[in-house]
Amino acid sequence: MKALLVIDMLNDFIKPEGALYIGPAAGKVVPAVCSRLDLFRESGDPVIFICDRHRTGDLEFEIFPPHCLEGDPGGEVIDELSPLPEERIVYKRRYSAFFGTELDLTLREFGVSDLELTGVVTNICVLYTAADARMRNYRVAVSAAAVAGIDEQSHRFALQEMEKTLGVTIL
Repeated sequence: MKALLVIDMLNDFIKPEGALYIGPAAGKVVPAVCSRLDLFRESGDPVIFICDRHRTGDLEFEIFPPHCLEGDPGGEVIDELSPLPEERIVYKRRYSAFFGTELDLTLREFGVSDLELTGVVTNICVLYTAADARMRNYRVAVSAAAVAGIDEQSHRFALQEMEKTLGVTIL
């Protein structure tokens, strides 16, 4: 079975007023993620939203400004992609959606062997989630149009790294 992971499509990353807005690429990726989401919903395959969620004083804020704080609207999924009641939300505090979360258990309970990753940021959370998925022997695909990075060079590097080093299928 396959599942779709919608990674960090949150107000703080996607909206221009967000605390860690990734730039113009954010708006461009939304329609592609919507399209993939619609396909998975129509097929009945699992959809899991991966959401960055931090506590005040998180050590990540030594690298990036505070963002996606618990209880703050910036950490909510953008309205265009609102999760349906039956769709799971997995909250994470680090780049990989697997690190310190119930994601692997959830996927195994669904009988998932194949993942498709969408969302942001290509060279951070998407890349590290892809790496951890491959280390757990999931087959992974990434639609290049449904992921976005802060800049084109980092985005392209991450796609190449996922394909050449991790064996991710780039759609």
